[in-house]
Amino acid sequence: MIHFWLCGAILRFIIGTGNSKLTTKLYKNAADALEVLESGQRVFIHGASSTPLRLIEGLVGHADRLRNVEIMHLHTFGDACYADQRYAESFRVANLFVGGNMRPYYDGDRVDYLPCFLSEIPALFRSGQRPIDVALMHLSPPDKHGFCTLGCSVDVALEALLTAKTVIAQINPRMPRVHGDGFVHISRVDHYIEVDEPIPEVAPAILGDVELAIGRNAAGLIEDGATLQMGIGGIPDAVLKALHGHRHLGVHTEMWSDGLLDLIEAGAVDNSRKKTHRGKTVSGFIMGTQRVYDFIDDDPSVIQARIDWVNSPHEIAKNPKVTAINSAIEVDLTGQVCADSIGHRIISGVGGQMDFIRGASLSQGGKPIIALPSRTRKGRSRLVSALNSGAGVVTTRSHVHYIVTEYGVANLFGRTLNERAEALIAIAHPDDREQLSREWREIRAS
Repeated sequence: MIHFWLCGAILRFIIGTGNSKLTTKLYKNAADALEVLESGQRVFIHGASSTPLRLIEGLVGHADRLRNVEIMHLHTFGDACYADQRYAESFRVANLFVGGNMRPYYDGDRVDYLPCFLSEIPALFRSGQRPIDVALMHLSPPDKHGFCTLGCSVDVALEALLTAKTVIAQINPRMPRVHGDGFVHISRVDHYIEVDEPIPEVAPAILGDVELAIGRNAAGLIEDGATLQMGIGGIPDAVLKALHGHRHLGVHTEMWSDGLLDLIEAGAVDNSRKKTHRGKTVSGFIMGTQRVYDFIDDDPSVIQARIDWVNSPHEIAKNPKVTAINSAIEVDLTGQVCADSIGHRIISGVGGQMDFIRGASLSQGGKPIIALPSRTRKGRSRLVSALNSGAGVVTTRSHVHYIVTEYGVANLFGRTLNERAEALIAIAHPDDREQLSREWREIRAS
């Protein structure tokens, strides 16, 4: 592989970067690069498709000499073995989002959850309330000017890198070079290794009849010229699949994946009606297949931006007809939305749901939508008379507008609690409606 250190050093000497760091050192392996780690430090790990897997291996390799290191990250890929009980003296984890690889380890103590709007996480780092000692990053190679990029994940990683005392990176030629806020000069990196390995992929969801029906119902609310926000998974993919007949759609979203790429290539998305970054597909991070990574590589029509800007309700609302589609674990009959837990058990995070629910509601012609199946896979209603004990309210009943299931759409905005309950019962599974009506009558009578 090409060694980039000399290029970066020469460029720093010639053009300068305004950075006080004097050396950027290349190491043969992750274990050597992470020798600088010390006990008691806080370590940020780059997330999503930018998870630095080799650096994580190096981190765990130092477990025997490290004590009380706090690890922070959003969703990551791969084996999160640092959270295993055998490393209890070495590492503890403050999850900003509890992904699938972290759920088996979550105990609410040594492996805990820090609830925070995604848009406000950079302030945790910047303010010093949760300062970062070491940032483990996954970067694209430097260009002729010495600039790498954060690739698939700019989101909160940019602020973590900018505020970290020490930056350790794995530089990978397969990481897409993505335009936007994620440019990082090689001089900002203290220590790095070179890797050449595939970027983690997420296969498109397999859509069933329920997801397709929800997608059609939600798509019926979306107008031509709308600005979209939606994530990854069966329901977002089903909505996107139902939008191929739409025109002049725009994108300003927390993240996107293959389902959106289909719409871009079909011509339904051209970003021509947006007010900010017209003509650009804007997001904070991207997860998908290699097809997506190939598309975004050095494509100036795609912008990855810092998440405190992307998810700012004020910025979101500048675009017209913002239609935000988010999911939920359950919704009670007054409109309270639980999206991060099953009872007391945390299974995801607050994320950007409230950022976009509020931003969409403030947008001219905007529509905030919560879309979910009427039942769980085990046949339990997701529309409930009362949330499970311990369930967290991510979106309040005063913020919620549209609820969509495979049985229809309920617009709760401007409706009383009783009117809301009636509307939600009408889109519940037919076999659950009588029970829900009975429970609601009991609540009203209590």
